[in-house]
Amino acid sequence: MLEIMRHLVDGGPKTVGPFHHAVSAGDFHFITGQMPTLPDDPTKVVAGGIEEQTARVMDNLALVLDGLGSGFDRVVFARVYLVNFQDLYRMNAVYTRYFQSDQLPARTCIGVTGLAVGALVEVDLIVAR
Repeated sequence: MLEIMRHLVDGGPKTVGPFHHAVSAGDFHFITGQMPTLPDDPTKVVAGGIEEQTARVMDNLALVLDGLGSGFDRVVFARVYLVNFQDLYRMNAVYTRYFQSDQLPARTCIGVTGLAVGALVEVDLIVAR
């Protein structure tokens, strides 16, 4: 039987809803979509536009990855949700700073009509253990 482990990582951002930061199954960690909220207050979105929100999302993902003993070099797949698809290129400019250019993960980018807490962007990850 496949072992499944659920993680609320120490030092990770407080969650917006009823879920864990990550679930591990088999050879992978499935990281819950992170929002551009302050790590200690999931009701407050970081000030600024898409660049600032993307940086906060990626920093929140880094907190979760660190808590799992992992990093962006282990990410195999990312899913990005954007409220305004016109933000794609500005989001990409921030997003790519978190990866080495030869270690970009596979990715899907999805336009949505809204996200929790009024966010402009959300990102979830699948990470090799």
